[in-house]
Amino acid sequence: MSPHSPIPPLPHPTPLILGVSGASGLIYAVRALKYLLAADYTIELVASKATYQVWQAEQQITMPGDPQKQSQFWREQAGETEKGELTCHAWQNVGAAIASGSFRTQGMLVMPCSMSTAAKLAVGLSSDLLERAADVQLKEGRKLVIVPRETPLSVIHLRNLTTLAEAGVRIVPAIPAWYHHPQTIEDLVDFVVARALDQFAIDCVPLNRWQGTSTSLSDRSKG
Repeated sequence: MSPHSPIPPLPHPTPLILGVSGASGLIYAVRALKYLLAADYTIELVASKATYQVWQAEQQITMPGDPQKQSQFWREQAGETEKGELTCHAWQNVGAAIASGSFRTQGMLVMPCSMSTAAKLAVGLSSDLLERAADVQLKEGRKLVIVPRETPLSVIHLRNLTTLAEAGVRIVPAIPAWYHHPQTIEDLVDFVVARALDQFAIDCVPLNRWQGTSTSLSDRSKG
């Protein structure tokens, strides 16, 4: 290459797919997107049809249907309007890039994941782009992580989650810890977000991680 030749641009990082299903807890997706974009990750986002209703119910906000306007919407909700790369897809566009196994990704995170979505994934049913993209991760042997948000769990829910776990899906329930001394709702949410991203070896969420204790169990039992 000539010393005066232009330096070719670096390829975009392999994207991570963020799926948002119609379960309560959109704040989990918003906080994950905030940290991923701030860390300059490339994100392909697909929200299910039911997500529109959840936005209305939880925040009295209408999520745009147009993918470009939706990208701006998600960036505004996440509070990160410049960094990272974000592409949104319409839930019904099963011809999108993320619907193909030839489109390389780091895997997919479904957060929050409704029990309806978990059930469809467990039986290989792909009725929209979110489910199709998740099914692709499974068939390609890529990482698929879901954050189920439901309580209590019925035996049907548990069986579906077990089926997914047996297929290699990582199950990260939306259950926060308390040892990091959370002070806000965001602290509780961020713990779950950090643990979900840990499954992809992504460490971009500020978190006071467990460092162990200096007191043995036998010493504590004496007290």
